[in-house]
Amino acid sequence: MLSLVAVAHLSAQLGQGRFDRSFANARKATARDFDGTFQFCRLAFSRDPGGDGGGWSVDYPRADINLSVRLAELTKTRVGLDGQVPHHLLVEVDDPELFGCPFLMMTNVGAASITEAGAANLRTYLQKGGFIWADDFWGSRAWDWWEGQLRKILPAHSYPIVDLPPDHVLFHTQFTVKHTPQIANIGFWTRSGGGTSERGADSEVVHTRAALDANGRILVLMTHNTDLGDSFEREGDDPTYFSVMSVPGYAFGINALLYAMTH
Repeated sequence: MLSLVAVAHLSAQLGQGRFDRSFANARKATARDFDGTFQFCRLAFSRDPGGDGGGWSVDYPRADINLSVRLAELTKTRVGLDGQVPHHLLVEVDDPELFGCPFLMMTNVGAASITEAGAANLRTYLQKGGFIWADDFWGSRAWDWWEGQLRKILPAHSYPIVDLPPDHVLFHTQFTVKHTPQIANIGFWTRSGGGTSERGADSEVVHTRAALDANGRILVLMTHNTDLGDSFEREGDDPTYFSVMSVPGYAFGINALLYAMTH
């Protein structure tokens, strides 16, 4: 098994940087896509202009592909392939196909718009053992908006939101992660000379929060004021960015996926 140090030396030799943002091949998952292997599932959702976020497609599809590649390299997980590329899937909030997903990635949730029907479907998914990871939303306004959408899915009286302590098992599932890294998108990082807080004082502190069930299992993981997705998507764009952002990003990402599939 490769270590993260070894992967850092490999950098992007597999050429993940070649994947662009094209939606030409984007299609929704069908029942035939699920064959018992791991598939990265991204949740496509409506965007409300009154919120604070760019939408579900941020980091797609390179983050989905690259994190799947690293999961296959760094663990014994069987990752499904579409040719030579990891088989990554899109689902929407009301799709029955989402019940085949080992986890659902949501990005830029600060403007997510979840209908009551979609919320009910996602609630059932989570209650049946599913896992949602919400990432890449910044500042207090985005948090407040997302919390309102989340409460359509998981009512506050039954599903508390907590800050995960450093000794939580998620931080030690495979790699020891002392704290959630603050990952800035590569554009901001470059323009600011290595800065990481994209919203200034309003996003200085990274929050690693979770909505829990009655047994303490994480149903929804929320990495707020950080962009883990960019650490995956942009791993091949700049060697320094890879070393500073992608290596700690992958440590957290691998831990999160392994937790999702084993708890």
